[in-house]
Amino acid sequence: MSESEFLSAVVPAELGGHRLDQVLAQLFSDYSRARLQQWIKSGQVQVDGKQLRPKDKVMGGERIELEVTTEAEVSWQAQEIPLNIVYEDEEILVINKPAGLVVHPATGNPDGTLVNALLNHAPELNEVPRAGIIHRLDKDTTGLLVVARNLRSQKHLVEMLQARAMKRQYQAVVCGVMPSGGSVDEPIGRHPVDRKRMAVVRNGKEAITHYRVIQRYRVHTHIRVTLETGRTHQIRVHMAHIRHPLIGDPVYGQRLRIPPDSSEQMIACLRGFKRQALHAARLGLQHPATGEEMEWEAQLPEDMVRLLENLQQDAEQHA
Repeated sequence: MSESEFLSAVVPAELGGHRLDQVLAQLFSDYSRARLQQWIKSGQVQVDGKQLRPKDKVMGGERIELEVTTEAEVSWQAQEIPLNIVYEDEEILVINKPAGLVVHPATGNPDGTLVNALLNHAPELNEVPRAGIIHRLDKDTTGLLVVARNLRSQKHLVEMLQARAMKRQYQAVVCGVMPSGGSVDEPIGRHPVDRKRMAVVRNGKEAITHYRVIQRYRVHTHIRVTLETGRTHQIRVHMAHIRHPLIGDPVYGQRLRIPPDSSEQMIACLRGFKRQALHAARLGLQHPATGEEMEWEAQLPEDMVRLLENLQQDAEQHA
């Protein structure tokens, strides 16, 4: 099922001599060039009543008629799953994701995901690619992510992400005592042997992570992390690469680091922390409709608060 909207425009003289798809991208900038090309090929664009190809050139002065259609992009089902909505309007949703919630349905997780919950809350997301999700968080990473509620907002937010204009700040607890903050600028790609993992590899995609120390403990460090890029498992891979893997990371972690002479409570806390200690704490962006700069903050989840309390208490006991 799809809905149509008809738009029209006259090609300005200064765009004469340009390809049709380039002209459409200028005149109807709410939509991506790929989607506009798709509409040209499917006959939804008429130039003075004629159908052209994306590469055909226009002279200027022609009238363009565009049929904009929104169709269901996914076959995922809506499910009544609780959502922690931090912010909501007609353009975007900002969600505080709990640990254990997968973002997208996939093999092994066909339902019960954030997408299923979003479709129940906002059925129009069925007409937006990837149900409007712009960036993802791993299953056991908590915190903030933004969802676009329509094609225009999706295009704007994707461009922000690509231009590195979206602010994403995380908090993490890593193994080892970091002497200071720093940056990791190492490419990330699929692990050459284990294809389910990511790794720092020579021919990987550019990945840049900045980190600052919040608090040092006896054999662990609480850090603040900001991303310039958004590669899969980026923080987890980069921290493991510099030999400071996240506490509890089941994929990139190392054997449990227990400080000497730790209390039973401390040992139980570390052994009981079964997920990567990573939380998307701050999110900042330019609103896709109003242009307003907006920012949200999500407090640390209870399990990370308890972890830090135990680390602090252990440090004080052995000061």
